[in-house]
Amino acid sequence: MTKIFPRISRLFAAVAAITMVSSGALAQTPATSPAPAVAPPATATPLTLGDAARLAARQSALAQGARLRADEAGARVRQRRADLLPTVSSYVQEAGRTFNTSTLGIDFPATPGNPPLFDPQGQIEGPINTIDIRGHVEQNLLDFGAIGRVRSAKAQARSSSADADATAEQAANIATTAYIRAIRADADLRARQADTQLATELLNIAQSQLQAGTGVGLDVTRAKSQLASTRAALITSRNARDHAHLDLLRSLALPLGTDVLLADSLSTATDGGPLPDEATLVAQAIRNRPDLLAEEERIRAAKQGLSAIKAERLPSLGLVADEGVIGKNGAKLLYTWGLQVTLPIFDGFKREARVQEQQSVVKEAEIRRRDLEQQAQADVRGALIDLSGAREQLDAATERLSLAEQEVAQARDRFNAGVAGNADVVNASLALTSSRTLVNDAETAYQLARVALARATGSVTTLR
Repeated sequence: MTKIFPRISRLFAAVAAITMVSSGALAQTPATSPAPAVAPPATATPLTLGDAARLAARQSALAQGARLRADEAGARVRQRRADLLPTVSSYVQEAGRTFNTSTLGIDFPATPGNPPLFDPQGQIEGPINTIDIRGHVEQNLLDFGAIGRVRSAKAQARSSSADADATAEQAANIATTAYIRAIRADADLRARQADTQLATELLNIAQSQLQAGTGVGLDVTRAKSQLASTRAALITSRNARDHAHLDLLRSLALPLGTDVLLADSLSTATDGGPLPDEATLVAQAIRNRPDLLAEEERIRAAKQGLSAIKAERLPSLGLVADEGVIGKNGAKLLYTWGLQVTLPIFDGFKREARVQEQQSVVKEAEIRRRDLEQQAQADVRGALIDLSGAREQLDAATERLSLAEQEVAQARDRFNAGVAGNADVVNASLALTSSRTLVNDAETAYQLARVALARATGSVTTLR
């Protein structure tokens, strides 16, 4: 009994291995076309490169977090604006107290022949019960510092909104890169399936020739080895494709079970038209890049904050008023009002230190803006260099692929005619595999350069 279970386990393991190998390639089915790299269900959602960019800019975690920070900055504007609005409060108090007459600090002289009104050593009086009902109003009539802080908060809110746009552009760039990796993985899978189909056909030919007595066993062994190699590459490619699609869903903040159909391919938009003018693209980048616009808003916010600090040196005018009733039965009417002028004179040079600090903030933001302008120019030029190089690489790789296909066809014809072994076919198929990979590399480089150029000019979300 103890020997049966290991045998059953080995049997199941062998069946599982055979099933996995047979499902991973078309091993014994001659002249059959490979399955498509992506076989989505009918409910799959079509998704283009531009759709992925705009979807990530709208709903990715990065973009949503940035928009919430912009909302927080807008709420701070309302907080600052409260300094310019009236403050109204009220309270009701019912209290009782006793007091010692000696704490009044007033002498009550007695009239001749009469006892003193209070014990000169002090006596306890009370309790005295009172009700105090009062309303209080404060209003800043003129406060240059508060006005400056409101303007500074508005500038910071605009800066946060620009930061949200820049973050959305960054999320779109991440999503487009993930999209290109996904379509690259699909292209690699299709190439490996084509390699597997070719290796299967060669094995069938070698086996047929061996059965007919015109072939040798070495050709069959060599064909089987080639098929095993292509199967391993196919499994690796399928695994890479699944991971690439998983990364794409994460970058789009979509549920991991979502079925998407990639509507674009690596060859999409790989035209041979003239490259755009660099000077025009640089001007577009400086005008449209969200990170540059955000930095401009940060400079304005820093300068507005500096003005707000300096405005605190000016006098402010305020109104204070309250009214209420007090007494044992609340019958005594009391009111107070007044105008108050506040003039800052000396605060231990604290304000001057804040001014100096804010001036450094302004200079730092200006330095970052200049650096970003230079970075935009470098990004545009680098993307154009990559775009031009990718076109040349693609032309060379396409020519090599065409020659490799011709080499495979000629070697297979010789092998079919029985005038040569399949060694030449195997070598030609290896060269064809390498050529297909090079074409995928060149097309991927072109698409990445295209996205990099859009990022450099601040137009990733406008991609098609």
